[in-house]
Amino acid sequence: MRPLRVAMIGQRGVPATWGGIEHHVEEIGARLAARGHHVTVFCRRGYADPRAATHRGMELRPVPTVASKHLEAIVHSGLCSLHAAAGAFDVVHYHALGPGLLAAPMRLAGSAAVVQTVHGRDDRRAKWGRAARSLLRAGAWSSARVPHETIAVSEHLGYEYARRYGSVVHHVPNGVRPVHSLPPGDVLARLGVEAGRYVLFVGRLVPEKAPDLLVRAFAGIPDPGLRLVVAGGSSHTDPYVSGLRRLARADARVILAGWVTGPALDELYANAACFVLPSELEGMPLTLLEAASVGTPVVASSIPPHVEVLRVAGPGRRLFRTGDGGHLREALLTVLADPGAERAGARSLRAEVLARFDWDRVADRTEEIYRRALAAGRRGHGHRTSREPMVNPT
Repeated sequence: MRPLRVAMIGQRGVPATWGGIEHHVEEIGARLAARGHHVTVFCRRGYADPRAATHRGMELRPVPTVASKHLEAIVHSGLCSLHAAAGAFDVVHYHALGPGLLAAPMRLAGSAAVVQTVHGRDDRRAKWGRAARSLLRAGAWSSARVPHETIAVSEHLGYEYARRYGSVVHHVPNGVRPVHSLPPGDVLARLGVEAGRYVLFVGRLVPEKAPDLLVRAFAGIPDPGLRLVVAGGSSHTDPYVSGLRRLARADARVILAGWVTGPALDELYANAACFVLPSELEGMPLTLLEAASVGTPVVASSIPPHVEVLRVAGPGRRLFRTGDGGHLREALLTVLADPGAERAGARSLRAEVLARFDWDRVADRTEEIYRRALAAGRRGHGHRTSREPMVNPT
């Protein structure tokens, strides 16, 4: 089976510094490249080093865009699609709903098999206005109809697509790299926190991830020595972040750490009393997988993607009712009351997560889907549909 020429479009770029899509593209792209495929990752200028030509075997191709909340992704994806149409690629792989709107002209061009990964329902994110949400809803419909093959990163997304659009989609979850357990070091010292004496949130500071709910719930925990570390930054959500800062100033125990990546983030994961993800909307959150992979107790809202990861609630894997700050506070108090039992439960969760969410298997399935898309393109078939909800499992 000959090597394939693959174009990745929709991500900001690699090496991934923040963003789940960027980490996803880096991990599967590097593995495909190691198998002999030629993988080109189109990067937004300003995110990746424009002087870097390759990374982990992938070709990096910087393409300009406009610095605009509403236009940055779609303009970049359009320009990347023009490059890809002229580049003799076998597969063009779009990531996310907005960039995937360009799959239609790429499909019409007929020069490559078109694959799209749906990482989440971006049309439901609070930062978008009515017009942007309407466009992204069109992107959701398009992602179910236009590509030769469509991938969903969670079972819930896959079944939603099957029910709503009657499309056969492939469930291929994110993977997780094993996070090394690092002893307390420079990061904890810089933030002024002690190992086992802080609660951790990691992610974009956006309304649907609900860090404000966590700050309010944390305020009701009567422990003056405990800290809450919120690691993340704005994603075109500056007004929301300003409000979060005002909320945090009311409690001196809350530390807004900004973006933290790499070994520094591993140190934060490894030494937290627990990791909390109170999101109201997710695709398949890498931060939850990363925290679990180091054996840190996790507390998460009961949305379907979180339940998909944790499966059942118990020591080391606590679930609370989505949006319920009082129930979140109860879950935190339960975790903090018996650290030994929670750590033991977290070790069991770690083994499960590392076994179920494996980047090598993700790359295997992605490669298989590329071959199916190429076969469908040669036959001239459109997207497959079914009267019954169907998901092709990983």
